[in-house]
Amino acid sequence: MAEALIIVDVQQDFCEGGALAVEGGARLAAELSEFLEDHHAEYDAVVTTQDWHIDPGGHFSAAPDFDHTWPVHCVAGTPGAELHEDLDTDYVEARFLKGLYDDGYSGFEGRLGDPERVGILEGEKGIKVEPEDVVAPDAPDLDSWLQERNIDSVVIVGIATDHCVRATALDAAENDYAVRVVTDLTVGVSPEKIAETYQEFRDADIQTVSLDEL
Repeated sequence: MAEALIIVDVQQDFCEGGALAVEGGARLAAELSEFLEDHHAEYDAVVTTQDWHIDPGGHFSAAPDFDHTWPVHCVAGTPGAELHEDLDTDYVEARFLKGLYDDGYSGFEGRLGDPERVGILEGEKGIKVEPEDVVAPDAPDLDSWLQERNIDSVVIVGIATDHCVRATALDAAENDYAVRVVTDLTVGVSPEKIAETYQEFRDADIQTVSLDEL
């Protein structure tokens, strides 16, 4: 069984000081770095997902309900969309950018991209790379990329348990991966919604495990 680690949305805007901060986000970034240092070799692939909003329509609102609409966050090409500075990316093989023109909750909606190209001058004429240019028209989505590598099992960590981690895990199960979510390496927004999410996971045969159980 080939297994991938999917790190969901550990971005500046979702950590303390960001536009849509989740308590414990910065601590999680540092803990994930320690986890990767010790355990990266146990995975056949390590990938990240990132909100990369260019024009997500009704996803942004001046009067958000914090359920279906949100304050402006993770705008493509801005510091808030970057992975948190305490997350060590040395072992990350690929990044999947999602939500360019829609909500983009699930990592499986993301496509392979290189966000660090933004602002670089490329080509003979030195044309500056724009945020929309870092995802190629034929870039694979996460599911295709994993299938190319014969991945059949995924371990999911990141932010936020009751939103993008939830959507990513449910989509992984829908796509017939064996799925484990590490509760010690996720942080969420609402205790009530986290409990509801864990029940959804059980109903979908998604395992919730602690670091000791992992």
